[in-house]
Amino acid sequence: MIGPRRSTPELMDDPAVNDGNVDRALKELSVINRWLGGYRVSRLGVGRLSSFLPPNRPVTVLDIGAGGSDLAKALAPLGRRFDVTSLDINFHACARAQEQQQPVTAVNGSAFSLPFRDRSFDVVHASLFLHHCSDAEAQTVLAAFLRVARCGVVINDLHRHSIAYAGITLLTGVLSRSELVRHDAPVSVLRAFRRNEFDSLLSSAPQVSTSITWHWAFRWCVCIALNDACDHGS
Repeated sequence: MIGPRRSTPELMDDPAVNDGNVDRALKELSVINRWLGGYRVSRLGVGRLSSFLPPNRPVTVLDIGAGGSDLAKALAPLGRRFDVTSLDINFHACARAQEQQQPVTAVNGSAFSLPFRDRSFDVVHASLFLHHCSDAEAQTVLAAFLRVARCGVVINDLHRHSIAYAGITLLTGVLSRSELVRHDAPVSVLRAFRRNEFDSLLSSAPQVSTSITWHWAFRWCVCIALNDACDHGS
């Protein structure tokens, strides 16, 4: 039985991790994300919020902790234009983001000091990022996400569960060739949130309408709509 959230560091959190290791890890994580439903969860959340916006203009999305930034690819089936800005603290990840087929604006920076004005983006999206934060840090960055979002915030993250931990440990142990992935994937599950922890985290968020839904494989989709923005389709 998995207990409270862990604080074990993840290797990918080190901005000094070298280019070759990052490149291999990002390629594997993109495949894992697609296979295990990560694309689907991001598409669901961003699609839900973008439905409040006029269909005849692009939706601007800030992708937090984006890594290689495959969000534009994940959103393509929605059939409308998304202008994605990816933010990552790792310079090598930003360089890879700009190599994607879909055009992406990559920004090398920290989620704890967002270099953007209030309401700069329609949607702020964070996939597999929030579990990197302590509880206090998660509250801080969530407030920052809400500050720069016009319509809302989508959190796509893991569910801390013993089956999820055993499954990802086995999967990456057998199939992964990346030391970073073999270490970080199981640690990510140990650092992840349960439903009641998300409820507590979001309880202090003002003027929002929130939905939290569970999806296979052990994913949460947290969709936070800013009431004043979405009610008027701004």
